[in-house]
Amino acid sequence: MADSLRELQLRFAAHLRDPLQQPAPAGIDDTRMQVYRELYFNTILSLLAANFPVIARTLGESHWPQLVRDFCREHRAHTPLFPEIGQEFIAFLDSRPVDPQAPWLLELAHYEWIELALKISDEPAPTHDPDGDLLAASLACSPCCRALAYQWPVHRIGLEYQPSEPPLQPTLLLARRETHGNIVFSELSPMLYRLLERLEQFPELSGLEQLRALAAEAGTPADAAFVSNGAAMLEQLRDKGCLLGASAPSLAPEA
Repeated sequence: MADSLRELQLRFAAHLRDPLQQPAPAGIDDTRMQVYRELYFNTILSLLAANFPVIARTLGESHWPQLVRDFCREHRAHTPLFPEIGQEFIAFLDSRPVDPQAPWLLELAHYEWIELALKISDEPAPTHDPDGDLLAASLACSPCCRALAYQWPVHRIGLEYQPSEPPLQPTLLLARRETHGNIVFSELSPMLYRLLERLEQFPELSGLEQLRALAAEAGTPADAAFVSNGAAMLEQLRDKGCLLGASAPSLAPEA
């Protein structure tokens, strides 16, 4: 009985995902099956449109519903959680050949997903001294900020702009969650992007050590002027909430 029930469930799910190729279980009235088919597809369509509104509008009624049907038919999700369906959709796009009509699709999907990911993130902040010396100590980065690099200008793509060739320079962006919860995107210079990248790659280094290493990478002397400009960049990041302050050791619990 258990095996037959499982087999029925598998046939039922396969039909919902791909009703044109997978027959419905025997003995179920097609009018009732149509209710389930519409409920399943419209739920997925609505969830993905909420996660990727720019993609949904840009692809339009001629392309977007078909892409969602392909997702339902081809992709096997690894999570049942609705908030994580965006990651499943990105994995689906990443597994497919690049669409010549929308070669920017995967990067645009990631760009749109980041907004939700930061909104719902509950990653705790590291221990830090908000007024600490940013040059003397290692730096505590906010878990609610991301430095992003894309081949395509994802922040500009929409109904009026759908490039067929990527620009010569990458698109470098900062995504951050403000204290009231809004997600803000801003463009980054290559130097500031690399600094943020280094903070993630080498969290043990002090701010001064980061700046000296950054200067070495750029082939520029780490003189007083460079360090002064770099310190100003660090303070700017602290003002925006991307840097929480200087790292502080975790306090051991009292006995």
